[in-house]
Amino acid sequence: MSDNKEFFSRRTLLKSMMAAPIMASGVMGSRQVMAAKPATSEINTTGLAVDDDTVKVGILHSLTGTMAISETGSVEAETLAIEQINAMGGILGRKIEIIKEDGASDWPTFAQRTRKLLREDNVAAIMGCWTSASRKAVLPVLEKENGLLYYPTFYEGLEQSPNVFYTGQEATQQILASLDWLWEEKGARTFYLVGSDYIWPRTTMKIARIHIEKVLGGKVVGEDYAPLGHTSFGSMINRIRLRRPDAIYGAVVGGSNVAFFRQLNAAGLNGNRQLLLSLATTEDEVLGIGGENVEGCYSAMKYFQSIENDNNEEFVKAFKERWGEDSVIGDVTQAAYLGPWLWKMAVEKAGSFDVEKVAAASPGLEFKKAPEGYVKVHKNHHLWSKTRIGKWRKDGQADVVYESPELIEPNPFPEGYQ
Repeated sequence: MSDNKEFFSRRTLLKSMMAAPIMASGVMGSRQVMAAKPATSEINTTGLAVDDDTVKVGILHSLTGTMAISETGSVEAETLAIEQINAMGGILGRKIEIIKEDGASDWPTFAQRTRKLLREDNVAAIMGCWTSASRKAVLPVLEKENGLLYYPTFYEGLEQSPNVFYTGQEATQQILASLDWLWEEKGARTFYLVGSDYIWPRTTMKIARIHIEKVLGGKVVGEDYAPLGHTSFGSMINRIRLRRPDAIYGAVVGGSNVAFFRQLNAAGLNGNRQLLLSLATTEDEVLGIGGENVEGCYSAMKYFQSIENDNNEEFVKAFKERWGEDSVIGDVTQAAYLGPWLWKMAVEKAGSFDVEKVAAASPGLEFKKAPEGYVKVHKNHHLWSKTRIGKWRKDGQADVVYESPELIEPNPFPEGYQ
């Protein structure tokens, strides 16, 4: 497989925008005792692309368009995980063969590419999507064709499918926890909600408004949305300045983050003068924004590249060796890395690639070598995980200023927020 021919490297992509683990020897040990290879007829009873030597999986992300700035890292992480798994002998004696597709930041295209991967390529699983709009577009295809998706992005919750495993966080783990932190630790009482204009930001801000007004007793003084790919935020920033909120609570995504933060900084609303917490700004976006434009602002994630543990040290080292020393790793990139490993664990526990058997074997799986730390698969197909708040530095990395003391149980349907 080519390293970079099929999609822009992150550095190339970000330069163009600015102008407008864990090793195989570290995850499971350097040695692997190979059991007798099971017969294909025993481990593939539903016509998947599995033969005596290989199993095909799909990687489906936006390699082009406004979301490529965010999704390229997911492709890199999933590819790295699969290469590491193959170096260990693969899954049930089969090496993983990747079929890569471009969702092109277009939701109907995601649905079309999913249909192709499942009907024509017969992939055993798909690692992919980023926005909730893309996930919602592929969901009916997955359920109709009985496909399996590992979805890596933090999202609004209010969903649970037998055909999807959600390796990012849902609302109770990210939105509610971060608002509580702003209220308790920063004394924020008035909030201005901003986001890109599609399902995740709008649903996120609906949940945030309920929590601010009905649970915390605060006030939302403004709410604004901009189209995906939007680059002119002057009017929105003027409205924010007029309302003078204690905190800006943001869900601007993709390439729009570059313009949003740079224009905020130019207007004097930098991290030293205005409290701002983003739910969608990771190291991937900061690389394009420039650390000087986001310094002092906060993000709420379950993972930051700077967290200190042995798992993450190995992962960061392996990632940079594979994708370049200048590469960075954000929350969704790390969550994407979990997908192939959790799928491998489930397949081996089930002794089969069949989707129903893999799904049934997944609840209760524990991945103790995850870069973020220990994670566990819940019966609702989400992960138990910690919430962290990071404060951005000028060098593009974040200091973790808060970490939940325990793993937070995923609850995609919180009472009172629907």
